[in-house]
Amino acid sequence: MTPLEAMQRIETQLSHVWMVRAFVKHSDEAVDDEELQEIHRTLYDFQLAVGAASREQDAAAYLKLAQKKFAKLRAASEDFTRLQPEVSTHTNFQMAAASLVAAVTEIGQILAEMRAAST
Repeated sequence: MTPLEAMQRIETQLSHVWMVRAFVKHSDEAVDDEELQEIHRTLYDFQLAVGAASREQDAAAYLKLAQKKFAKLRAASEDFTRLQPEVSTHTNFQMAAASLVAAVTEIGQILAEMRAAST
């Protein structure tokens, strides 16, 4: 996989992350829940960090930034998965948690593959 292909694959996964972020941000449950607010901010922060490199099609800078921010993205996914049953057991929240985990897992695998290829 080339760096450009890796960036494009991550961008596809970030479309899912964005939808989860929007869902969480606009949910009634997030209004008074600081932990949920922090999760949607972290999801936004990751996308903001890689956004300029994506627009410029600078795959090397994109992957470097994605790698740097990935630990926080993974932590936000883990936090949401942990909190979700306490916040709501509604199917929308369950599917948001599953979608976020799947997207973040895929992003992690892509980044790991690119690290392995560069060594």
